Amino acid sequence: MNDRADIPGPRSRALAERLRRVESPGVTTLTDDWPIFWERGQGAHIWDVDGHRYIDLGAAFGVMAIGHGNARVARAVASQAATLLHGMGDVHPAAVKVALLEALAEVTPAGLDLAILGQNGSDAVEAALKCAALVTGRPGVVAFSGGYHGLSGMALSVTSRRDFRDPFLPHLAGPVTFLDFPQTVDTAEQVLADLDRRLRRRDSGMPPTGAVLVEPIQGRGGVRVAPAGFLTGLRRLCDAHGLMLIADEIFTGCGRTGRWFAVEHDDVVPDLLCVGKALGGGMPLSACVGGLTSLGRWPKADGEALHTSTFLGHPGACAAGLAALEELHERDLVARAATLGRVALDRLSRLDVVDVRGRGLFLGVALESGDRAFRVVSAALREGVILLPCGAAGETLSISPPLVIDDADLSAAFDILDACLRSERP
Repeated sequence: MNDRADIPGPRSRALAERLRRVESPGVTTLTDDWPIFWERGQGAHIWDVDGHRYIDLGAAFGVMAIGHGNARVARAVASQAATLLHGMGDVHPAAVKVALLEALAEVTPAGLDLAILGQNGSDAVEAALKCAALVTGRPGVVAFSGGYHGLSGMALSVTSRRDFRDPFLPHLAGPVTFLDFPQTVDTAEQVLADLDRRLRRRDSGMPPTGAVLVEPIQGRGGVRVAPAGFLTGLRRLCDAHGLMLIADEIFTGCGRTGRWFAVEHDDVVPDLLCVGKALGGGMPLSACVGGLTSLGRWPKADGEALHTSTFLGHPGACAAGLAALEELHERDLVARAATLGRVALDRLSRLDVVDVRGRGLFLGVALESGDRAFRVVSAALREGVILLPCGAAGETLSISPPLVIDDADLSAAFDILDACLRSERP
């Protein structure tokens, strides 16, 4: 391994210069000390192009839940590529598409056994919003402060961050009503009561509303867990007012929180469930999952699909997704997320920080400011740990390692985090 004082190393810096010349400046942050360029991964480890090894505490945005370089996924993709790499997903589908959808229906909550596939989380959210408008006949959506649902079209319209929304505000779909995402049981009751009043009163100013969209645990919003009773309250209000409850589990799904889906912690079954990230095992794959009363009410395709895309049901992605689900089952990684998550939460709770929260292996370490959080992220990178900040001001460190991370690596990463927190004091 090369000297860690040299991070980013010369090859990463050279690639940054090349990237600056060929990519829009609005995509990748390029500074003197950011980013490193990845070359390979295995399990919970990443090697950059300069030979430095890192422990990945973010699982590459939560995608690599079953670990980098997973052999089962690699074999499945290679085998599929050798026989059929692309099909006609909504016209002449590949057989593996059927196998994936059947496997997905086995793990989703009871009654949610129909799906529309996509390539990323935004696709799943767009399909869910279209479904709610189609079935209820009411275009309005209730979303929450801190919510992040993607940056394309309708998904951006329900993402609350103004720095993402404002440049495109005149073009965003709507109407959307944003409510506060509650932090306590008491504030949850207040938000639920406020929503009930608005839905009951014709003069409330709320547009005709057909859906409530919520993350059971907000990811980009700071790993904020919905308080006890909030999701059940939303389910009750949706039933009472004829709204569809959409759960965005793009980050929390596929075992991340110690259950297959985070809504299971509250025994809530949404009308529509958005899944992505870990579902594809590293390949671009997402799904909007529903039942007979939601996706089942779409008109039958008759020569043209009402909602589709060129790569819907892509054979390579479906093969990877099927392999990822098999890996989660056979290695009992959902239970491992719950067990290791309790150990991680206990260890992180002993750090000198503002707050530690989350479920399973989806945890957030809140600091005093975004400035300190980024200094800790940068210091940790130099010491061999990959972290990302989240939250409204970037003040929270997101901890979402691969579910396959071993105890020793997790402990070593937390030792480094502790040292970085001590060195980068407010």
